[in-house]
Amino acid sequence: MNIETDLLIVDKILDVWREDLGADHSGYRNHVYRMINFCLAQGDFAEEDRKKIVIAGCFHDLGIWSDKTFDYLPPSVARATEYLGENGLSEWIPEIGRMIDQHHKLRKIDGLTEVFRKGDLVDFSLGLIKCGLPGDYVRSVKKEFPNAGFHKRLVQIGGRWICNHPLNPVPVLKW
Repeated sequence: MNIETDLLIVDKILDVWREDLGADHSGYRNHVYRMINFCLAQGDFAEEDRKKIVIAGCFHDLGIWSDKTFDYLPPSVARATEYLGENGLSEWIPEIGRMIDQHHKLRKIDGLTEVFRKGDLVDFSLGLIKCGLPGDYVRSVKKEFPNAGFHKRLVQIGGRWICNHPLNPVPVLKW
């Protein structure tokens, strides 16, 4: 299994959001790279599907920073939709929107969305849940793209959200 270390489109997309991401830029970038690698390691994907995974990866949690909310799935889908429309990829909007919107679904789902859900779950769980990926591979990806405070930042942001929204503590989870 290869580790993708130089996906130019990732840096091109995330550089647009550098100011919004602020000090969290490196942590989010590394999370995006880790989860993209965990997605791509699940199979042999056509180039179009690989590109969909990469684009969705860039935007999947972005709403936390672009819209300053822990209820970030709708704004993350909106940012991806804008990007796809501006880049002549409007036909991908439904699928990439679904990938982003359903990536915290607790139950299995179909197609690329399931690949995406599992890739994010491997990283979100700090590699404790591997979704069938070899442990050595997960450790290698984590070493290549260090956490850089990403999970700590999620706990901080999520903790504030829970205090302010106790009746809706985790708005991104889907059954």
